[in-house]
Amino acid sequence: MSEARRTDRPAPAARQVTLTSGLSAEIEEDRWVPGAVQLLVDGTPQSHVNLRDPSELFFEYIRRIGHVIDLFRLSGQPVSALHLGGGAFTLPRYIEATRPGSRQQVVELEGALVDLVREAAPLPKRASIRVRRGDARAVVEKLPEGMRGAMDLIVVDIFAGARTPAHVSSVEFYALLRPFLAPGGLIVVNAADGAGLPFVRGQAATLSHLFASTAAVAEPQVLKGRRFGNVVFIASDTDLESLDWLPRLLAGGPHPARMIVGREFDELVRSAAPVTDATAVDSPEPARALFERS
Repeated sequence: MSEARRTDRPAPAARQVTLTSGLSAEIEEDRWVPGAVQLLVDGTPQSHVNLRDPSELFFEYIRRIGHVIDLFRLSGQPVSALHLGGGAFTLPRYIEATRPGSRQQVVELEGALVDLVREAAPLPKRASIRVRRGDARAVVEKLPEGMRGAMDLIVVDIFAGARTPAHVSSVEFYALLRPFLAPGGLIVVNAADGAGLPFVRGQAATLSHLFASTAAVAEPQVLKGRRFGNVVFIASDTDLESLDWLPRLLAGGPHPARMIVGREFDELVRSAAPVTDATAVDSPEPARALFERS
């Protein structure tokens, strides 16, 4: 990962709010990493942030997205990014730390969560990060015309509790995002699934239906549908197979890791059909045991 700007801000005390969904959200200190905090929603870990070193990424899928951010443009070069799903703003902080001067927009449904994060784990004052409150799909439909064709990166990491809502997983939803991509820009999607990968396969079919090139990165057992986990999709109108950073993305870990692109990606899709508003369903709920804390 690129060298980050460090801060000496101390970790905050635990804070808790109730979201519009009725779920509880809290920020607590990480007992093992001084200066780090994590956000939990209904007991499910949603975000982890090292406030002293925002370039340190904790969750495996976030680290994979971090590698994409590192490699798809020249090191340290500012980018324009749109984040759908805010959480504790882990990736906006990461981009600011590793690509200072970047211009970023974050869309987060839960206003109480935004307030909690801003108070308990404030964003860097120097950062150009604008937060828009509201449902991601509804907000995207109202984004300024000046953002069209200007986003180098769009990150889709939307969860209500532990599940991705159906209405932000369809062809119609992703079609709203495509016009905002700059030439050579990427859409990066986090999808979580379990046995058989029905949700992930649907997302694979949906993205490949809309974009010229798609890839997926995950732990091998997750890609085989043998255990619940996160799959990171990369979609672009640029030919991903021709990009020399893909092998470095895989080598960057976390390990073990596997990337599928081209024919292998087509095999992931198999007979899955693109998801539409009429057929979309929420992603599956993970077993609570995955998030039990000792």
